Amino acid sequence: MSDQRKADYIDDVDVDEEWDAHPSDAELDEAVENLEASGFDVEVVADAEEALAYVTDAIPEGASVMNGHSTTLEEIGFMAHLSEGDHGWENRYGEVFSIDDDEARAAARREAQAADYFLGSANAIGRDGTLVAADLSGSRMGAYPFAAKHLLVVAGVNKIVADEEAARERLHEYAYAFENERAQEAYGVESYPSKELVYRQEGTEGRTTVVLVEETLGY
Repeated sequence: MSDQRKADYIDDVDVDEEWDAHPSDAELDEAVENLEASGFDVEVVADAEEALAYVTDAIPEGASVMNGHSTTLEEIGFMAHLSEGDHGWENRYGEVFSIDDDEARAAARREAQAADYFLGSANAIGRDGTLVAADLSGSRMGAYPFAAKHLLVVAGVNKIVADEEAARERLHEYAYAFENERAQEAYGVESYPSKELVYRQEGTEGRTTVVLVEETLGY
């Protein structure tokens, strides 16, 4: 699996780096409080190493595991960890992408949205307790609001902004400049946030955990 980082594309995009600023301690506390009030479980960790330890410990033996593309998951080392061997999980990601036939792979990918544990990130997080994420294909979006039994959203605190409006602006003005470059390199096509999720509330207790990492991760 390739190890892709924002630094790979930083020279190819024209963006306002203020979108990557870290929140103050008070702003981080506000985000945590409002995310929890919105029904999300929240775990704040110091760095990528702690984030990896948290998510791998959270997934029980025997669980089926799938993920959407996420530079953050690559940066914390989850994708490398997943590919290293048998962790006692049902690795839906490995199963899906071992299929050569396009139609069969797409069908398996749809089924994998309902994995016991689905991992990904968000493009922005509002301090008002809102998560915002988008895809060209929607390959993550089906799992986030309902299909997955459990959802682990890992994000650097650099993605925290004031509110839902600012979160959507960060998505369109910042994150997708990088995603467009990545898509062209990886797939030979341009990307676009054609399927956008605004995730304001989680109604199922314990279903969705937001892991906030006190580092700059992803875009």
